[in-house]
Amino acid sequence: MKFTSLCNPIFVQVIEDYHKHDHVDTPIKNPYPLRSIEYYLYLKNWIDTVQWHLEDIIRDPQIDPVAALTLKRRIDKSNQDRTDLVELIDSYFLDQYKEVKVIEGALINTESPAWAIDRLSILALKIYHMRKEVERTDTTPEHHTQCEKKLAVLLEQQVDLSTAIDQLLEDIAAGRKYMKVYKQMKMYNDPALNPVLYGKK
Repeated sequence: MKFTSLCNPIFVQVIEDYHKHDHVDTPIKNPYPLRSIEYYLYLKNWIDTVQWHLEDIIRDPQIDPVAALTLKRRIDKSNQDRTDLVELIDSYFLDQYKEVKVIEGALINTESPAWAIDRLSILALKIYHMRKEVERTDTTPEHHTQCEKKLAVLLEQQVDLSTAIDQLLEDIAAGRKYMKVYKQMKMYNDPALNPVLYGKK
């Protein structure tokens, strides 16, 4: 089975599960076995879905500044959780392909498989919300037409990205490409690397 044939339905499942309550504080109910790849994919898209809505809330022009700061901190933590989880998924792939013999002249990709899957997860959210815009009945015909065109592009992009991810994994499995994962090394969250933080000591 193609790997994205596993990813895409799980992402749809997550988004539908979230929108049963449509609230950023809804507890996650991950149905997959702990530490399975399905578990991590579900968790990944849940983090993305909650953050999507946090990003909507913080753009409210009437938001209280104190509440906005609290929300900004929550978004920062979500971004770190997202990065950590992407790196964990890449570790899964590194383990999957650790016995592969890399052929001479093998190429390296511009991004790791998990970072491409990160984009696929976000794309599932874009498709869901653009489809909701298409389904609205309180908009102008122009808005409806624009959203239909955007949805068609997003769906095409999903097919293309899914194909590219599956091709990348096939190339890695065959030794035609190899994985090299760099940790993100985010500096702004690290008290030893952010001068605003270490300068206060």
